[in-house]
Amino acid sequence: MSTVLRPSWHFTTADRWLNDPNGLVFHDGTYHLFFQSNPFGPEWGEMSWGHATSTDLVHWTDLGTAIPALPDEMVFSGSAVVDTDDTAGFGAGAMVAVYTSAYRSPSPRAGVQAQSLAVSNDEGLTWRRYEGNPVLDVGASDFRDPYVFWHEDHWVMVVAESVDHRLSLYTSRDLRSWAFSSTVGPAWTTEALWECPALLTVPTADGDRAWVLLLSVNPGGPTGGSASQYVLGDFDGYTFVPDGDESPRWLDYGHDYYAAVAWGGVPDGRALTIAWADSWQYARDLPSAPWRGAMSLVRQLDVVTGTDGVRRLRQRPVLGGHEGGGPAVTHLRLPCGHGTSASVRLLDDRDQQTVVLTVDGDAGTLSLDRSGCGEMPPAATAVAATAPLPASEEIDVTIIVDGSVVEVFAADGTITFCERLLATSPLSRVEVREVSRRR
Repeated sequence: MSTVLRPSWHFTTADRWLNDPNGLVFHDGTYHLFFQSNPFGPEWGEMSWGHATSTDLVHWTDLGTAIPALPDEMVFSGSAVVDTDDTAGFGAGAMVAVYTSAYRSPSPRAGVQAQSLAVSNDEGLTWRRYEGNPVLDVGASDFRDPYVFWHEDHWVMVVAESVDHRLSLYTSRDLRSWAFSSTVGPAWTTEALWECPALLTVPTADGDRAWVLLLSVNPGGPTGGSASQYVLGDFDGYTFVPDGDESPRWLDYGHDYYAAVAWGGVPDGRALTIAWADSWQYARDLPSAPWRGAMSLVRQLDVVTGTDGVRRLRQRPVLGGHEGGGPAVTHLRLPCGHGTSASVRLLDDRDQQTVVLTVDGDAGTLSLDRSGCGEMPPAATAVAATAPLPASEEIDVTIIVDGSVVEVFAADGTITFCERLLATSPLSRVEVREVSRRR
């Protein structure tokens, strides 16, 4: 079998498994990306935190394993903060990782998931576990993925009670002692696991900021597999209240966008996220070369209000001023009003691999079909990814093709697709095959 193309701007490891992003933090001019990784190869297992850094959010340096699994503990997802004021007593400016200890035999806590700390005093290069771990243990088997941030005068942790379809919020003054505050849910999607929450503020068009809760569910996404959602609301430091009776919207309509979380400590107020560009339905079965798993592009978020008066999250790719020096980036405007349609094909030089983007004005949909670009594993859902379009006569579309990943940003960034491909040759051509007006 031919080798699947490795992307260049979507972060991959050299030779090991990668899944959820963890510990996103900006410090002293450097963006830190930690992530779930198996140090020993391209299969899921021995979950540890890998580490990569960047100064432009496009080019990444892989620093290997940061927090390794132990015989009695795997290191599941979490977050990281810079404790500037030394609230925890580990030293001013210490980088503190808050992660889920997934205990296993021979631990007496085997089967329990609890929240623990690891500390770095050298910019994340070396780590030591806190001797008082775990710092939050309720004796549960599905209690994971803490997202921690500073709010006014205390730390806040949002953590998933995965099988109970609930998020719990805790507060702390020192990162070591945590008090229960409130819950979100159970509500919304109750047939799926809840994982990898994040709670952050994002800019709005009027210069204010809005609270956004991110949540990943598995399965039950728009294509049937794992996916990420968002809901707007209000947060007073202790309780998050969704806007009205609003249900979450999909953060991405593609097959491959999961565990989206946000960077902390970004000095200019930007809201920046990244996700795992894969699906739990088939990630273990994708060909490796010898890497397996990729991250999405970094996205910058804000909230916009549509002509229908509805507030939505807008996502724009962070290209770092490098457009034209890497993956193929195509900007289009396509008709989407009633009686119109458009079809855009992404092809390799031999017309043997094809991805098709279709605008259907009558149905009011935008669809991305990857079925012509290699045969996905049997567990992969075969449906094309489809999103509803806003009422308009024209739609803007940006398509980014990077090796075996394609991302689409449409309708001013309020609709996105992220798709893994089995591309073995570059999709270097873009053809607008048909634009018609039906009478």
